[in-house]
Amino acid sequence: MDRFVIISGCSGGGKSTLLQELHLRGYATVEEPGRRIVAEELAAGGRALPWVDLAAFAWRAIEVSLADIFAAKGLDGPVFFDRGLLDATAALEQAYGERTELELPRFNSNVFLTPPWPEIYINDDERRHDMTAAVEEYERLLSFYPTLGYETVLLPKVRVEERAEFLLSYLGLKPRQS
Repeated sequence: MDRFVIISGCSGGGKSTLLQELHLRGYATVEEPGRRIVAEELAAGGRALPWVDLAAFAWRAIEVSLADIFAAKGLDGPVFFDRGLLDATAALEQAYGERTELELPRFNSNVFLTPPWPEIYINDDERRHDMTAAVEEYERLLSFYPTLGYETVLLPKVRVEERAEFLLSYLGLKPRQS
């Protein structure tokens, strides 16, 4: 689905902020499944948390991501995903130490990655790992996406408005009316 665009990369690298900016510009966006799952699991005392049971977390992220994709099919125009299905399969690969063969839908051939950006990185209840772990995750994703046939495009470390302009220009898109 060429109109489904993934924004991935380093935790704390500004993905959610970029998605908010794209939403303000009139584009459809899908929130990160991982943060939603962590919030639900913490509230319910669950164990499908990346720091407790990475495999259970990854399977749950796959389930949520598939539901997100199904819902996004009803949206018009480009849809920007904050992480999603492919990041969940990368987490599953990390949990099991090998690739789990899944039939995955295709997304836009360009995957936009936020590089490590220590100056804006913060921990919170849903992001408990440190910057070192975030960089390791980024490096895994940087090498993972090309194995699935995607081109990774590094987003510049600039103001969110400039980042949005870079991404939209790269895709040949203009702001939409909300």
